[in-house]
Amino acid sequence: MADEVILLDFWASMFGIRVRIALAEKGVKYEYKEQDLFNKSPLLLQMNPVHKKIPVLIHNGKSVCESSIIVQYIDEVWKDKAPLLPYDPYQRAQARFWVDFIDKKMYDTSRKTWATKGDEQEAAKKEFIEVLKTLEGELGDKPFFGGDNFGYVDLCLIPYYCWFYSYETFGKFSVEVECPKFIAWVKRCLQRETVAKALPDEKKVFEFVSVLREKIGVE
Repeated sequence: MADEVILLDFWASMFGIRVRIALAEKGVKYEYKEQDLFNKSPLLLQMNPVHKKIPVLIHNGKSVCESSIIVQYIDEVWKDKAPLLPYDPYQRAQARFWVDFIDKKMYDTSRKTWATKGDEQEAAKKEFIEVLKTLEGELGDKPFFGGDNFGYVDLCLIPYYCWFYSYETFGKFSVEVECPKFIAWVKRCLQRETVAKALPDEKKVFEFVSVLREKIGVE
Protein backbone atom coordinates (compact mmCIF):
# COMPACT_ATOMS: atom_id res chain seq x y z
CA MET A 1 0.00 0.00 0.00
CA ALA A 2 1.32 3.42 -0.94
CA ASP A 3 2.15 5.92 1.78
CA GLU A 4 -0.40 8.67 2.33
CA VAL A 5 1.52 11.86 3.06
CA ILE A 6 -0.19 15.20 3.75
CA LEU A 7 1.52 18.46 4.70
CA LEU A 8 -0.37 21.17 6.58
CA ASP A 9 1.60 24.32 5.90
CA PHE A 10 1.65 28.04 5.12
CA TRP A 11 3.39 29.26 1.96
CA ALA A 12 5.71 31.81 3.62
CA SER A 13 6.70 29.73 6.64
CA MET A 14 10.44 29.12 6.85
CA PHE A 15 9.62 26.13 9.02
CA GLY A 16 7.25 24.67 6.44
CA ILE A 17 9.81 25.27 3.69
CA ARG A 18 12.22 23.01 5.59
CA VAL A 19 9.73 20.15 5.30
CA ARG A 20 9.02 20.85 1.63
CA ILE A 21 12.75 20.74 0.80
CA ALA A 22 13.21 17.51 2.78
CA LEU A 23 10.31 15.83 0.98
CA ALA A 24 11.67 17.02 -2.38
CA GLU A 25 15.17 15.73 -1.55
CA LYS A 26 13.66 12.32 -0.80
CA GLY A 27 11.35 12.36 -3.83
CA VAL A 28 8.28 11.83 -1.64
CA LYS A 29 4.92 12.66 -3.21
CA TYR A 30 2.49 14.39 -0.87
CA GLU A 31 -0.71 16.40 -0.69
CA TYR A 32 -0.16 20.04 0.28
CA LYS A 33 -2.89 21.72 2.34
CA GLU A 34 -2.44 25.47 2.76
CA GLN A 35 -3.52 26.72 6.18
CA ASP A 36 -4.98 30.06 7.28
CA LEU A 37 -2.88 31.06 10.29
CA PHE A 38 -5.49 33.55 11.46
CA ASN A 39 -8.38 31.08 11.21
CA LYS A 40 -6.96 27.67 12.06
CA SER A 41 -8.65 24.65 10.49
CA PRO A 42 -10.22 21.83 12.52
CA LEU A 43 -7.73 19.44 10.88
CA LEU A 44 -4.74 21.50 12.09
CA LEU A 45 -6.16 21.73 15.62
CA GLN A 46 -6.86 17.99 15.59
CA MET A 47 -3.42 17.03 14.29
CA ASN A 48 -1.40 19.47 16.44
CA PRO A 49 -3.53 20.02 19.56
CA VAL A 50 -0.55 21.03 21.74
CA HIS A 51 1.06 23.87 19.75
CA LYS A 52 -1.72 24.42 17.16
CA LYS A 53 0.96 25.44 14.62
CA ILE A 54 2.14 24.51 11.15
CA PRO A 55 3.91 22.62 9.73
CA VAL A 56 2.32 19.25 10.44
CA LEU A 57 3.21 16.12 8.49
CA ILE A 58 0.44 13.52 8.41
CA HIS A 59 1.86 10.12 7.43
CA ASN A 60 -0.72 7.36 7.05
CA GLY A 61 -3.06 9.19 9.42
CA LYS A 62 -0.47 9.88 12.13
CA SER A 63 0.80 13.42 12.74
CA VAL A 64 4.39 14.56 13.28
CA CYS A 65 4.91 18.15 14.51
CA GLU A 66 7.77 20.69 14.80
CA SER A 67 9.80 21.24 11.64
CA SER A 68 13.21 19.99 12.79
CA ILE A 69 11.60 16.83 14.20
CA ILE A 70 9.61 16.34 10.97
CA VAL A 71 12.80 16.63 8.87
CA GLN A 72 14.53 14.00 11.04
CA TYR A 73 11.46 11.77 10.75
CA ILE A 74 11.50 12.10 6.95
CA ASP A 75 15.21 11.21 6.92
CA GLU A 76 14.59 8.09 9.01
CA VAL A 77 11.47 6.86 7.19
CA TRP A 78 12.72 7.44 3.63
CA LYS A 79 16.32 6.49 4.35
CA ASP A 80 17.15 4.93 0.98
CA LYS A 81 17.65 8.26 -0.77
CA ALA A 82 19.63 11.46 -0.10
CA PRO A 83 20.62 11.14 3.59
CA LEU A 84 20.12 14.47 5.34
CA LEU A 85 21.82 13.81 8.68
CA PRO A 86 25.37 12.44 8.92
CA TYR A 87 25.91 8.76 9.76
CA ASP A 88 28.61 9.48 12.35
CA PRO A 89 27.03 9.95 15.82
CA TYR A 90 29.28 12.88 16.74
CA GLN A 91 28.66 14.70 13.45
CA ARG A 92 24.95 13.98 13.82
CA ALA A 93 25.00 15.53 17.31
CA GLN A 94 26.84 18.58 15.95
CA ALA A 95 24.25 19.02 13.17
CA ARG A 96 21.45 18.85 15.75
CA PHE A 97 23.31 21.38 17.93
CA TRP A 98 23.47 23.93 15.10
CA VAL A 99 19.83 23.47 14.13
CA ASP A 100 18.94 23.99 17.80
CA PHE A 101 21.07 27.16 17.73
CA ILE A 102 19.20 28.36 14.60
CA ASP A 103 15.82 27.60 16.19
CA LYS A 104 16.68 29.43 19.42
CA LYS A 105 18.47 32.44 17.94
CA MET A 106 17.43 33.07 14.36
CA TYR A 107 13.65 33.44 14.43
CA ASP A 108 13.23 35.93 17.28
CA THR A 109 16.14 38.16 16.30
CA SER A 110 15.21 38.19 12.60
CA ARG A 111 11.57 38.97 13.42
CA LYS A 112 12.59 42.02 15.45
CA THR A 113 14.37 43.51 12.41
CA TRP A 114 10.95 44.21 10.87
CA ALA A 115 8.56 44.07 13.85
CA THR A 116 10.18 46.74 16.04
CA LYS A 117 11.36 50.35 15.80
CA GLY A 118 14.09 52.61 17.15
CA ASP A 119 16.61 51.29 19.66
CA GLU A 120 14.98 47.85 19.85
CA GLN A 121 15.28 47.46 16.08
CA GLU A 122 18.90 48.64 16.08
CA ALA A 123 19.77 46.12 18.81
CA ALA A 124 17.97 43.38 16.86
CA LYS A 125 19.95 44.17 13.69
CA LYS A 126 23.24 43.87 15.59
CA GLU A 127 22.17 40.62 17.23
CA PHE A 128 20.96 39.19 13.91
CA ILE A 129 24.31 39.96 12.24
CA GLU A 130 26.13 38.39 15.20
CA VAL A 131 24.06 35.21 14.77
CA LEU A 132 24.95 35.11 11.05
CA LYS A 133 28.64 35.70 11.82
CA THR A 134 28.57 32.82 14.33
CA LEU A 135 27.08 30.62 11.59
CA GLU A 136 29.72 31.87 9.14
CA GLY A 137 32.38 30.81 11.63
CA GLU A 138 30.93 27.30 11.79
CA LEU A 139 30.68 27.13 7.99
CA GLY A 140 34.33 28.13 7.62
CA ASP A 141 35.69 27.27 4.18
CA LYS A 142 33.33 24.32 3.67
CA PRO A 143 30.83 24.45 0.77
CA PHE A 144 28.02 23.38 3.12
CA PHE A 145 27.63 23.09 6.89
CA GLY A 146 28.01 19.31 6.75
CA GLY A 147 31.05 19.49 4.47
CA ASP A 148 30.88 18.79 0.75
CA ASN A 149 27.22 17.80 0.72
CA PHE A 150 23.99 19.72 1.34
CA GLY A 151 22.52 18.40 4.59
CA TYR A 152 20.36 18.89 7.68
CA VAL A 153 21.79 22.23 8.87
CA ASP A 154 21.74 23.73 5.36
CA LEU A 155 18.16 22.56 4.83
CA CYS A 156 16.98 24.03 8.14
CA LEU A 157 18.72 27.40 7.62
CA ILE A 158 18.23 28.23 3.92
CA PRO A 159 14.43 28.83 4.18
CA TYR A 160 15.14 32.04 6.10
CA TYR A 161 16.70 33.51 2.98
CA CYS A 162 13.37 34.33 1.31
CA TRP A 163 12.73 36.70 4.24
CA PHE A 164 16.11 38.49 3.98
CA TYR A 165 14.80 41.12 1.55
CA SER A 166 12.19 42.09 4.18
CA TYR A 167 14.73 42.11 7.03
CA GLU A 168 17.13 44.27 5.02
CA THR A 169 14.50 46.66 3.64
CA PHE A 170 12.77 47.38 6.93
CA GLY A 171 15.98 47.17 8.96
CA LYS A 172 18.04 49.20 6.44
CA PHE A 173 21.11 46.97 6.30
CA SER A 174 22.79 44.55 3.89
CA VAL A 175 23.58 40.95 4.83
CA GLU A 176 25.95 40.62 1.87
CA VAL A 177 28.04 43.58 3.09
CA GLU A 178 28.14 42.23 6.65
CA CYS A 179 28.38 38.49 5.91
CA PRO A 180 29.65 37.81 2.36
CA LYS A 181 30.57 34.18 3.12
CA PHE A 182 27.03 33.53 4.27
CA ILE A 183 25.57 34.86 1.02
CA ALA A 184 28.07 32.79 -0.99
CA TRP A 185 26.69 29.74 0.87
CA VAL A 186 23.14 30.87 0.03
CA LYS A 187 24.02 31.00 -3.67
CA ARG A 188 25.40 27.45 -3.52
CA CYS A 189 22.18 26.23 -1.90
CA LEU A 190 20.04 27.99 -4.52
CA GLN A 191 21.77 25.96 -7.25
CA ARG A 192 19.83 22.95 -5.93
CA GLU A 193 16.48 22.56 -7.65
CA THR A 194 14.87 21.32 -4.42
CA VAL A 195 15.79 24.60 -2.72
CA ALA A 196 15.12 27.00 -5.59
CA LYS A 197 11.64 25.55 -6.17
CA ALA A 198 10.71 25.62 -2.47
CA LEU A 199 11.58 29.24 -1.69
CA PRO A 200 8.77 31.72 -2.40
CA ASP A 201 9.47 35.03 -4.14
CA GLU A 202 11.10 37.51 -1.74
CA LYS A 203 8.89 40.39 -2.96
CA LYS A 204 5.76 38.35 -2.21
CA VAL A 205 7.13 37.68 1.29
CA PHE A 206 7.81 41.42 1.62
CA GLU A 207 4.15 42.18 0.82
CA PHE A 208 3.07 39.66 3.47
CA VAL A 209 5.46 41.20 6.05
CA SER A 210 4.07 44.67 5.25
CA VAL A 211 0.59 43.39 6.12
CA LEU A 212 1.92 41.86 9.35
CA ARG A 213 3.54 45.20 10.29
CA GLU A 214 0.18 46.93 9.90
CA LYS A 215 -1.54 44.24 11.99
CA ILE A 216 0.89 44.70 14.90
CA GLY A 217 0.90 48.49 14.57
CA VAL A 218 4.51 49.05 13.49
CA GLU A 219 3.60 50.96 10.31
